Formats: sequence, structure tokens, C-alpha cells
Amino acid sequence: MFPDCFDPANPHIRPAVTRRDVLVRAAHGFGALALGSLLDPPAWAAERVNPLAQKPPHFAPKAKSVIFLFMVGGPSQVDTFDPKPALEKYNGQPLPASYGTVVSQFTKGDTPLLRSPWTFKKYGTCGREVSSLFPHVAQCVDDICFVRSFYTESTVHAPAMYQVNTGRTMMGYPSMGSWVTYGLGSESENLPAYVVMPQPEGTPEGGTPCWGAGFLPAVYQGTVFRSGPSPILNLRPPEGMTARRQRHTLDFLQKMNEMDTLDGDSEMAARISSYELAFRMQSAAPEAVDLSKETEASRKLYGLDDKRTSEFGTRCLLARRLVERGVRFIQLYSGGGPVSIQWDAHKDLVGNHEKMCGMTDLPVAGLLKDLKARGLLESTLVIWGAEFGRLPMSQGGDGRDHNPHGFTMWFCGGGTKPGTIVGETDEMGLRGVGTRYSMRDFHATILHLLGLDQNRLWFLHNGRNEKLTDFGGAIIKDMLA
Repeated sequence: MFPDCFDPANPHIRPAVTRRDVLVRAAHGFGALALGSLLDPPAWAAERVNPLAQKPPHFAPKAKSVIFLFMVGGPSQVDTFDPKPALEKYNGQPLPASYGTVVSQFTKGDTPLLRSPWTFKKYGTCGREVSSLFPHVAQCVDDICFVRSFYTESTVHAPAMYQVNTGRTMMGYPSMGSWVTYGLGSESENLPAYVVMPQPEGTPEGGTPCWGAGFLPAVYQGTVFRSGPSPILNLRPPEGMTARRQRHTLDFLQKMNEMDTLDGDSEMAARISSYELAFRMQSAAPEAVDLSKETEASRKLYGLDDKRTSEFGTRCLLARRLVERGVRFIQLYSGGGPVSIQWDAHKDLVGNHEKMCGMTDLPVAGLLKDLKARGLLESTLVIWGAEFGRLPMSQGGDGRDHNPHGFTMWFCGGGTKPGTIVGETDEMGLRGVGTRYSMRDFHATILHLLGLDQNRLWFLHNGRNEKLTDFGGAIIKDMLA
């Protein structure tokens, strides 16, 4: 290599490398460094700077944001939005043998049919029937699309919740909100793209995997907002901490984190991104969560001055404010923690549903009316639903067990067809008949409304292109306006 230094007598011994040798060997690298500084940064570097940067949809969307009102525990479809006169006729009698033996989590198919304790009445110009449990939501039926034949594949809360949220009955998969955020990014640089607001009494049975990012980069997981006057903990900087000093501290911390970060380390990338977002939120979030400037009319619309509705109403109002400020996906949970604060009416169906409807009916209707009045309903998809419904048979004489075979979810705004009904259940309200809709269909339709092609939204994981809809769902075309 270096003839003047080569010793033929000792061909396996290399002489020491001189300073001149180093310069000769490294000279070409200086040009590469200079060229690299002139070129655009690599894709991974840009991703690290802002993994939540807004991304274009695959095609023109109908909706820009989603508010998912999740009713933990499973409201009874035959007592809310799917009236069944046959239950009145056959009340107290066994389920006809033609239906087979229906086994659920706590019943074995030998309990009698139970009529609905509530009356149904037609509302709106569309004439949709709604239970007396929902006098306020009933006023909005001309804007709502009811889908009555959804089904899930588990009679147990947590697996069914996972299926509604992630498409699978097992934990560990990305939630729908994470997929949407991964596909579209955020419209806001100063607020989280994906916000979750659980019931203050506790999380649902499925827990945090219901809004987790699974195998997607951790930055796409939901950000939890608390209930009450301070939805975000530690939002204000410590006393004496100036913005300039905090900026210097954050820059130093980011450099230290990047020194320890390997390419593809999503946990560290998410941590760096979260620090940056938290810093920006200190200026934007206080205004976003401050409800003190809302008018008295708004407070009344959401039921903030009524003890029964104030908590859920506050979260609904906050959801509207977040949508106005560019938050992409918001999920509100009604129910969580103690069984008494859930829709899980295994006993005392009347007491349970009247309590839960009393807490949510007015705020939900207020949210729909407010979004419509502000011109936001066209671009905001509101979803109301749960992990399953309830059986038409009784449990313990005054309750109902879980029913994943056919239940109702409804949609409002965001490109859905208003004042319409899609799908149906059988005469007793037990199973979906005709066209039944899976959670893959549910997810495919929501992605479609957001301008996302379910087959183009994928993530390579363990050698497989994973999708929210797995091997594919059918878009529910009858839902679309």
C-alpha cells in the first residue's frame, strides 16, 4: 500500500500510520460531509423533528376529525334505538326454539324474554323511533344515521372493546385513533392529535390498550385529558422558570436523548416529540381548556349547570373546542371504574340506564347542535356506540346480559347520510339479519370518510404489512351521504 514503508522481509507487519497517511485516506470524506450539508435531510431526520406533521389524505375526505362517544359496558339496543314490539307481546315467555340456545357471559339461554320498560316515539321529519330514555338526542334524529346490525366476536368486555378500538380481540394492536393520526398527522402544532377523556371514576375494562399505539411508533398513542378544571397536569412551568431558560433546558435534554437514540427507537422519538409538544402546549392549551369564556347559552346547552350532566357535558364541550383547534381524533368514555358507573345492566336495567342516559343525553344532543350551529358538523364525524348491546332475554328478572350478535351504533355528520337507518336485527332484537356489519366494516367506513384507503394505510411489522382492517372490510355505502 505504501511502497516506501513496505518491508519485504516482514510482509505481515504493517508500519505505523502517519498523519500524512490519515489525511490521504480521509480527504474524500470531507467532500461528502460538505455535500451532505447541502442536501435535504434524510426522511428519518424529518420524521424525528415532527412525526405528527400534517399529511395529505389518499383522496378528498368528507370528515377532518372524529369524536367517538364510547358507552362503556354496552347500552341495550332494544331499549334505546331499536324498538321491538314482539318483546311486549312475548314478555315473560322463553325465546322461541328456532333461535337456538343463546349462551352469554352470565346466562345459559334459559331465561325469559323481557319487554322494554320504556316507550318509543317517532321524531323528526324522518320519523325515526327513539326511546323515552333519550328525549334530547331524539330531537337530532334528522341528522343521525343509525346502523342496527353491528356485531363483535366476544361476550367479554375487554376483548370486545379491543375489537371496536383496534379491530382485534387481543391487546397489543394500534387503536383506530392511532391509525388515523399515523395516516393524517395533526392539524395543530400546539395540541395533541389524539385526545382521550375517560370517565373520572376510572378507565374501562380494556384499559389503556384501547387507545394505545401498539406496534406503531409510540408518538401516535392517545393523550389522556383528565376531567375537571385542570384536564392537563403540570401545564404551567415551575415558578421562576422563564420561557428562554426552559427552551435552553429542553434543547440540552433533546441533544442528550438523541445521543442515546438508535434509528427506529420509537419510544425515545416519542419522548423527544412529547417534550416539544408539552413546551408548545404551555402557550396554547390553557386557552383551549379554559371554559370560563363560554356563554351562558353554551353552558346551558351542554348541561354544565346541572349536577347530573355537568361532568360529561364539560367533556363534550371540551371536545368541541379541541375540534375547533385542529385536534384530529377525540374519544370520550361514558362509564369506567366501578360497575355502578357503566352501562353494564346485569341487574336493575331501569335504574342503570336511566342513570347513564340522564348523565349523557343532554350533553350529547348539545354537542350535535353546537357543532351544527358552528358549521363544524359537516367536517366532524360523531360516533356513538359501545363494545356490544344487551340480550332481549332477562337476567335475574330485571337485567340483561351481553349481546355481541346484533346492536346499534349511530353516526352524525362527517359525510354520513342523515335521518336514515341501515341494517336491522331480528324480531326479538337478538341478531343482525340480512347484511351484518363487522368491526372491519366499521373501521373501513370511518377511514373512507377521512379520505384514507384501508389498503394503502399500512405499517410493516414483523415482515407483514399490517392494517387496521387486517384482511379488509367493506365500506358501508348505505351510510354515506
